[in-house]
Amino acid sequence: MNLAFLASHGGSAARFLVGACRDRRLDAVPVALISNNSGSAALRWAREAGLQTAHLSTATHPDAEALDRAILDFLREAGADTVVLSGYMRELGPRVLGAYAGRLLNVHPSLLPRHGGRGMYGDRVHAAVLASGEAKTGASVHLVTAGIDGGPVLAQSRVDVRPGDTVETLRSRVQATEGELLLRALQGMAVGAT
Repeated sequence: MNLAFLASHGGSAARFLVGACRDRRLDAVPVALISNNSGSAALRWAREAGLQTAHLSTATHPDAEALDRAILDFLREAGADTVVLSGYMRELGPRVLGAYAGRLLNVHPSLLPRHGGRGMYGDRVHAAVLASGEAKTGASVHLVTAGIDGGPVLAQSRVDVRPGDTVETLRSRVQATEGELLLRALQGMAVGAT
């Protein structure tokens, strides 16, 4: 499995998974990272980690079709066969979605389908969970398809919502489960591919 990542900010999931590859917990080779943010910490980290990197965004490709094509070309040139979204804040185009169908994963900080969809990302999700009064939340790894957070869920972690929780405390506990959750989902894909 040759892994590529798309990240907009810190890329914590990418960092975790690259570490898992290097520790041999995941039988995969991390090959590339694309960011739509030229100043992202993920892009700087990936360069230092020896991954192929690219800044591809509406700043580099104002036309959505050209951007979709550029992302796909870069992923193919890097040899990626599996792609993980690591806090990537843009919708992907039909070329990338088609080429990597069934091999394109995202982690979302809720128990999908709850608190997913357009506008539901980051702290907005945790605030919605707290406002709903739910007793449980967690994270979901799902396949990326057209639309937002609508692809099939592969794995979920569960986290208790505690009395007195804030967005920050809830975010911290949910994020602490995301790396291992992605790792398990990718290990399952690797086993299924053999």
